[in-house]
Order: sequence, then C-alpha cells, then structure tokens
Amino acid sequence: MDFDGEHRIEAPRARVWQALNDPALLAACIPGCEKLDATGPGLYAATVAFKVGALAARFSGLLTLADVVEARSYTLKGQGQGGIAGFVSGSAHVLLDDDGTATLLRWKAAGEIGGRLASVGGRLLHGFAVKTANEFFLRLNTKLGSQPDCGSE
Repeated sequence: MDFDGEHRIEAPRARVWQALNDPALLAACIPGCEKLDATGPGLYAATVAFKVGALAARFSGLLTLADVVEARSYTLKGQGQGGIAGFVSGSAHVLLDDDGTATLLRWKAAGEIGGRLASVGGRLLHGFAVKTANEFFLRLNTKLGSQPDCGSE
C-alpha cells in the first residue's frame, strides 16, 4: 500500500522539525498511540491500538529514523506485531519546506501488512490510513499553534 500527502503546518520549519522529533508530542498526535518512547538516537518503541472495520488490534513495534537531514527531511522506518491480527511494516519519507511563516510538509509512505489485518481489504485500509494521517496533522497543527516558539523557551 502506497500513499502520500502534503500538509501546511502553521509553524516555522524549525518548530515543526522539533515537534517531529519529540516523542511526547508525537504520541499525543498519533491516533491510538499508547506509547512512544525514545530508546536511543533515532530509535523508538511504540504501541498503537486501532480499529479497522470489525478488526481491533494493538501493535507493538520499533521505529527508526534514517537519511536524516537536520531540519529538512528524514525517512521513518517501522515494523510492528499485532499478535493474531498480523504485522505491519513500512517507511515514510518526510520533507519540510518553508511556506512563508508556515511549513509545507510533504510525505510519501509505503507499507506492507499481513495476517488478519490483510483480510480487511485494501480499500478500507487505504481509507483508514488517509483518515489517520489527516487526524495526525490536524492534531499536530493544533499542538504547534498552542506552543511557544523554539527560541522563547
């Protein structure tokens, strides 16, 4: 499953970059995220619960950052296990550009699923993924709108 998107974040690029590297803020923005802990530089342990159609699952896994260009881009790679629900793995390339006083965030993701989750159907999964991504960016915009500038902490 491949998909991409573009979102305008109402904050300067430095602040968006900082947010995208803050596990506590990300956990608050990711729908269903129960845990997101930094375990080392560019390494995270995550637990996310969600429901797609009739299937409810909790996935635990690892995320790593690769190809990091400070304050500009990175590739997020992840894999997770959901017991009998199956597995997920994938990557997302994230690119930040200045857009006036805001930031244009472009992303392109690819993922694989297996087990019962795969039986839900590609169309339903794609719709769920798009809805989840939109909810994440809505939450991120809301959180950044209520935070002070990086330089004023």
